[in-house]
Amino acid sequence: MAQQTLDAFQVVGDASRREILQMLSKDSLTINSIADNFDMSRPAVSKHIKILYNAGFISIQDVGRERYCTLKEDGFNKLQEWINYFDKFWASKLQKLETILNNKTKN
Repeated sequence: MAQQTLDAFQVVGDASRREILQMLSKDSLTINSIADNFDMSRPAVSKHIKILYNAGFISIQDVGRERYCTLKEDGFNKLQEWINYFDKFWASKLQKLETILNNKTKN
């Protein structure tokens, strides 16, 4: 069975994955130490880790017998690109509104 690929917003749409990302913003952690913070099975946490990894939000490095997760920029860049598009869209709309209002006050 082929694994479904989630887009960046689907990835961060899950509260547990957002919590994992916030935990990793403080320090890189082992998968076991991440799992210790959740009331779910280790395989369930591993599934969330795999989704974050496949979407480019984290990297995983083997150090001895441990696997350390660290934040990675790629997934966040996809979110930022989408947000930037709409920032420009709204800035343009607000600029047009300002121009219209300025023209009305001059008349």
